[in-house]
Amino acid sequence: MNDSSHPFDPFAWWSKQLSQGHQQFTTALQGLLGAAPVDERTKAQWAFAMRQVTDAMNPANGLATNPEVLQLAMQSGGTSLMEGARLFLADMAKGRITMSDTEAFEVGRNLATTPGSVVFENELMQLIQYTPATTEVHQRPLLIVPPCINKFYILDLQPENSLVAYAVAEGHTVFLVSWRNVGAAQGRLTWDDYVEHGVLKAVALATTISGADRVNTLGFCIGGTLLASALAVAAARRHKPAASLTLLTTMLDFSDNGELGLMVDEAMVAQREASIGQGGLLHGRELAQVFAALRANDLIWPYVVKGYLQGQAPRAFDLLFWNGDDSNLPGPMFCWYLRQTYLENRLREPGGTQQCGVPVDLSRIDLPAFVYASREDHIVPWQTAFASTGLLGRKSRFVLGASGHIAGVINPPAKRRRHHWRGETQAQPEAWLAAAERVEGSWWPAWSEWLRSHAGPCVAAPANAGNAEFPVIEPAPGRYVRAVAE
Repeated sequence: MNDSSHPFDPFAWWSKQLSQGHQQFTTALQGLLGAAPVDERTKAQWAFAMRQVTDAMNPANGLATNPEVLQLAMQSGGTSLMEGARLFLADMAKGRITMSDTEAFEVGRNLATTPGSVVFENELMQLIQYTPATTEVHQRPLLIVPPCINKFYILDLQPENSLVAYAVAEGHTVFLVSWRNVGAAQGRLTWDDYVEHGVLKAVALATTISGADRVNTLGFCIGGTLLASALAVAAARRHKPAASLTLLTTMLDFSDNGELGLMVDEAMVAQREASIGQGGLLHGRELAQVFAALRANDLIWPYVVKGYLQGQAPRAFDLLFWNGDDSNLPGPMFCWYLRQTYLENRLREPGGTQQCGVPVDLSRIDLPAFVYASREDHIVPWQTAFASTGLLGRKSRFVLGASGHIAGVINPPAKRRRHHWRGETQAQPEAWLAAAERVEGSWWPAWSEWLRSHAGPCVAAPANAGNAEFPVIEPAPGRYVRAVAE
C-alpha cells in the first residue's frame, strides 16, 4: 500500500527504471569489451566509440524518455518544445551547438580588452604590444604564443580572469601573437611558416622594439609546441634569443596523447594529406566537433537537453563563447603537425624533424623552463606535459594545477579557487606527485615569482608602443582576432 504522504509518481518510477536499464546495458558492454581478445589501443578506440553511443542512448538525453522534459512540455502547453525546435533550427544553420549567449559578448568590447596596440602584421599573424600598467617594467619583455587552433583571447577574456592583464600588472612589457583566422588565400602555409614568420619573427620584433638583450617566452598548448620548435631552430642556427621558456599544457613528447590520439592512424593522416596536404583548410568547426566529442557529457548533451528539449537558451559564459569562436588552419601546416607529432612522435627525437631547413633537437633549448600541466586535462595528459622536463636542455620547474585544459590555466589568484602542486623535478611523474606539496589557490603567483627572476632589472616603462620602424597599426585586439571562420 502506498504511503499517502508520498503518492506514487509514475514519471519518477519510469525514469528510475530507464536509468537502471541503461546503466546495466552500459556495464554489460564494458564487460564484453574488457574481455575482447584485442590489443589495448583497439580496446581504447572501441571504448571511445562505445561511450559516444551509450551517452547518446542515455534516457535523460531523449525527448520521450526524459520525464522532466515531458512534464515541462505539458506544463508549458508545448511552448518549451516549440522554443527548443527554434533553437535547434538556429544551430543547424550555424553548423554547431550554441553553448553561450552569443549576444552577450563581443571581442574588443567586453572580451580581449587589455589596452594595447598592434605594432606588426603579416599574412600569418599580428603582434600586439600591451600598454604598461606600472611606471617601471622589467627590462626583458614577455612574449606570449597562444594556440593557433583557437583565438588568443582565452588568455585575455575579461579583466578579472586575464593572464595578459595579470602579467602587465606584474610589471612586464607583454607582447602577444594574434594568429590569423586563415582563409583560402592562406591555405598553402606550412608548419615552417608558423615557426619562421610567426614565432621567430615575433621574438625578433619583441627584442628590437623593447631594446632588450633577450625575451622571456610563454607558449600555451600547440603554441608551446610551436615555441619550443622555434627556439630549437634558433639554437641550431647558434642563436639564443630567449631568457626563459614557459610551457602551459603543452606536448613535446606525444607518446601518450590521450583520446585525441585514438583518432589518428596512418589511413586518417594519409587521407588528410591527400585532401588538404598540398593546400586547403582544416575548418575550425571540425576541430570543435572533435574536442566536444571528448567531453560529450559536458559539451554536447547538456545543451541538447536544456536547449532543444526544454527550450532554454544558453546563459552568458565567456569561456564557452570563446570555445565557439572557431579558427581555421592551413592544410599543409596541420598535416605536417599531425604526422610528425601524433602519428610518428618525431619531435622528441634529436634531429627527428627538419624545420626551417635545420634539424631540430629540443635538448639544445638550454634555458630555464617553467612547465605547467593540469591534472584533469583531457587533451594534454599531465604525465605527457611532465615528459617535456626530460627533453629540454636544462632542469625545469614543474607545477601541476587542478582542473582541466582551460579551467586549470585560467585560474586568477583573486578567485581563490582550486589548488596546485609544486615539487622538485624527478624522473617519473608519479614519483614527482607523491613527493609534491599541495598549495591552495592559483599557480599564477608561483609562475610570476619565477618569471621575475629572469626578467632583468626594472626600467622606465615605454611611453609609446612600437618604434619608428614598427609604428602602431591599430588598437588591440586588432582585426585578425575578430575575423569569423569561413
